[in-house]
Amino acid sequence: MAQTAFEDVIEDFEFLEDWEDRYRMVIEMGKALDPMPEALKVPATKVEGCASQVWLHTSVDAGRFHFQGDSDAMIVKGLIALLHRLYDGLPIADVAGVDARAELGRLGLHEHLSAQRSNGLRAMIERIRLDAAG
Repeated sequence: MAQTAFEDVIEDFEFLEDWEDRYRMVIEMGKALDPMPEALKVPATKVEGCASQVWLHTSVDAGRFHFQGDSDAMIVKGLIALLHRLYDGLPIADVAGVDARAELGRLGLHEHLSAQRSNGLRAMIERIRLDAAG
């Protein structure tokens, strides 16, 4: 079961029948993310395998996984916001147990993302899992 914040997105998506509205919602979620400090946008936080520029900075605080992210592409920043709702605040030991592909599949994203965006999303998920594994 996903975190409450992600379940809320699932519920909101159910009310939006048009994919244009769903994309708009994902983009708005990205715009609402706390800004990532420019000082964290360094080669070490850059996610390789994404068509756009993507940065993820992960940390663990009191045994809980946290991350900040940013992208120069609005839809990708929205995907970061979705991943944030899925992973941020989880106990570090629970991160590896999240089936992000299945959870995001509940939104129907796989059929509506380009191959490049899907590859970038996989790269972001892999980075999160690797960083959480330490």
